[in-house]
Amino acid sequence: MDSFPDQFEAQVWLTDMAARLEAQVKDPRERIEILQRVHYEALRADLPPELILAVIDIESNFDRFAISVAGAQGLMQIMPFWLNEIGRPNDNLMRIATNLRFGCTILKYYIDLENGDLKRALARYNGSLGKNTYPDKVLTKLRLKWFKR
Repeated sequence: MDSFPDQFEAQVWLTDMAARLEAQVKDPRERIEILQRVHYEALRADLPPELILAVIDIESNFDRFAISVAGAQGLMQIMPFWLNEIGRPNDNLMRIATNLRFGCTILKYYIDLENGDLKRALARYNGSLGKNTYPDKVLTKLRLKWFKR
């Protein structure tokens, strides 16, 4: 699961992002697992990993066991209906790898559906199409915390 072009780039990115994530994810092994998986799944879906980090930050505050009042689960707050929609009804959305695979795939689907309009895609992801509150939160978090240096 190596999504980095070389070991040096992996070390630089992981060290930088791990420092930003430390306050939210105390366990260093879990922190690195999340970051490696985010990087892998984001690139697999042709998305910037930093965007996915911003989505997770807003959706669950990096709580892999988060469950919303609407029933959305895990890091990227995936609604359980997606399990059947994607054809994997037995998958566990609390697993980091599974949740990130679903979340990145769903967000990419919405970006494609919206012809690259990220704000509309983010609103769809959140179920708030027509409102800018959620997309603005994600994009602000991306700009202020998860930007690439």
